[in-house]
Amino acid sequence: MAKLVSLPEDALFLGLDSSTQSLKVTVLDANLQVTCSRAVHFDSELSHYNTKDGVHRGAGGEVTAPVLMWVEALEAIFNKLKSDNFPFERVYAVSGSGQQHGSVYWKQKCGSEALKTLDSSKSLHLQLKNAFSIMESPIWMDSSTSKQCRAIETAIGGPDVLAQITGSRAYERFTGPQIKKIYESHKHVYDSTERISLVSSFMASLLVGNYAAIDYSDGAGMNLMDLRRRVWSKAVLDVTAPGLEDKLGGLAPSHTVAGKLSAYFVERYSFSPSCIVIHWSGDNPNSLAGLALDLPGDLAISLGTSDTVFGITSDPNPGLEGHVFPNPVDPDTYMVMLCYKNGSLTREGVRNQMADGSWEVFNHKLNDTSPLNDGNVGFYYSEPEIIPPLPAGLHRFKLTQVCSESNGKPSFTAETIQEFNPSMEVRAIVEGQFLSMRAHSERIGMPSPPERVIVTGGGSANKQFLKMIAEIFGCNVYTIERTDSASLGAALRSAHGWVCKKLDKFIPVSDLFKGREDMNAVQCKLVAEGMKDSLHKQYGLFACERMKLEKMLVEQLKLSI
Repeated sequence: MAKLVSLPEDALFLGLDSSTQSLKVTVLDANLQVTCSRAVHFDSELSHYNTKDGVHRGAGGEVTAPVLMWVEALEAIFNKLKSDNFPFERVYAVSGSGQQHGSVYWKQKCGSEALKTLDSSKSLHLQLKNAFSIMESPIWMDSSTSKQCRAIETAIGGPDVLAQITGSRAYERFTGPQIKKIYESHKHVYDSTERISLVSSFMASLLVGNYAAIDYSDGAGMNLMDLRRRVWSKAVLDVTAPGLEDKLGGLAPSHTVAGKLSAYFVERYSFSPSCIVIHWSGDNPNSLAGLALDLPGDLAISLGTSDTVFGITSDPNPGLEGHVFPNPVDPDTYMVMLCYKNGSLTREGVRNQMADGSWEVFNHKLNDTSPLNDGNVGFYYSEPEIIPPLPAGLHRFKLTQVCSESNGKPSFTAETIQEFNPSMEVRAIVEGQFLSMRAHSERIGMPSPPERVIVTGGGSANKQFLKMIAEIFGCNVYTIERTDSASLGAALRSAHGWVCKKLDKFIPVSDLFKGREDMNAVQCKLVAEGMKDSLHKQYGLFACERMKLEKMLVEQLKLSI
């Protein structure tokens, strides 16, 4: 029997998730079971900030959130736990998840001093109201920095070069372009800023009463960090803003200790003085932890309004699509991420048109067709897509095998088709989306086949989808029941960080689960078996042909502009 990693019997571990619309908390006990969870919803419970969906929308694509709202939410969620008679004194460690790419700007001679002199008898947000040089924080939804993105890419030698250095090409929502815009548009604000935090390191700073470092995983989502060396890239900093490294502070491994919990929280809520804070990270890295991905070759697919693919690899290949971050629970590996705008809403659009708005009819039509859809391939974009970068539109093709090339591989011709019958349409959208995920995940560095695929999100309830994923990826497919993967991942990371600190060495996060397989909160259920058979090989050939069609569509778009 696997040896159990020792956790104190009475121990509790807190995971917080400061997301776009709410602040959530998940609490785990010594068996890594969830004991309670609470949430504070910004729009309804902190309505005096006048947000809609947790944000303020401005002109020119600007989207921000009030920094004091996040501060007040932290107070509110601890007050909820206090009213529940929550045993704060049993909490051994706290960690958290912050919406990625949001940034907070601390004012010179105000921010650090305010954090260090907090009075536990007074409200936190009132004591910090003068601590910031910008009261509205740019967040991941902001799309106002196209100019800065292109300038950074051009200055550094092109988007490919930037991706190789930082793990991603320049994206409007990323923090580096946001900082560059503030420097260029509001230089006096930039000059008056003492420290720039991400949402994750900002919330950690509140908890430790001092500036917390940015962790490696979230730092990689800024277009500023050297991905492989885990340091700020001087070349990128220099083309972003002057004196930026001093304002960013240090970087830290995600599993390490940011500091002890501030006396403010110890005195106000009766936390133990020995309670530690593990560095916070971004919501996507925490979701990876919360989905129990812990070994190279693990892949997760979230089927929601947008579709997201997460994976762990030892050998990433950063490029013009997707993102690569250091793995938050293993410093020797990386997480890759692909984001698709056209997810469940696009699938539902086809369902409504071709299957009478019924998933039962939709699945029946799926079963009416055979794998590979007789060569019929579709691209369905009800919204402008990220992968590939194409506008809204619909494209249908018929692939026909004509002969084998000299190397033995089959050759195909592609014919544009105006319409498919309803059953072919249904299979084309689902099959096409999963083929794209396979092809692009392989291109960014994931092995084929993966070790396993974990599927989450609303679409994970559809058994036909799960069966198709198993066929296309050629591996077993699992689901996980809990939906709050970011706060759960943060709670797991707090326990993991506490153990690493106690042992004074890094241990794999999988060691936490050994001996607790049947009782921890992260239990995966096998739902479909995949095989490395001829069908998997055929899907691989079709994925390659789909990538050729995708490239052609992108090139046609460039010619038309």
